[in-house]
Amino acid sequence: MVTTDIDWPHLVFSVGAGLGVLLIGIGVLVLCSGIAGVLRRLNGTLDEIDKQIGALGAPVADTLGHVGGIADTADATVARLGEVVGSLEVVAAQVVKTSDLAGRAVAPAIVNVGATLTGISAGVRRLLTGRRSDDGLGAAEARPAPAPRPAPESAPRPSSAARTGGLDEDDLL
Repeated sequence: MVTTDIDWPHLVFSVGAGLGVLLIGIGVLVLCSGIAGVLRRLNGTLDEIDKQIGALGAPVADTLGHVGGIADTADATVARLGEVVGSLEVVAAQVVKTSDLAGRAVAPAIVNVGATLTGISAGVRRLLTGRRSDDGLGAAEARPAPAPRPAPESAPRPSSAARTGGLDEDDLL
């Protein structure tokens, strides 16, 4: 039999270190088991969310299709309205040109009718009365002389104070 002296401090240290490592391992095992449970529940929740999103996918796709159709219809309507506005602008320009042309065509005719009526009235007056409208006098003699205009009153002269910005000896008298 071999008898050796036991190195108690070394033995206590080795057993203590072994037990510490064992306890740390058991702690890590408990921690990983807890994390595994949480991840298992999270996986189940995510599976349920996937099912719900899958159920919503078809109605959302249909709704987006309808919205896209409405947007396309609105774009087409705006494009047609743009064409209609352009056509209305062309029509308005043509109406302006036509009214301008009609005004230029009718204005000389109105002047001619007025001159013709003046001539006819002068001829009828001479035929009925036997004399001209100015009674045989020249055009200058037939009209009365215009009344003389009064001479404009001279405006009062501004005071020297107004010109210089202060009182003057002319203002004091």
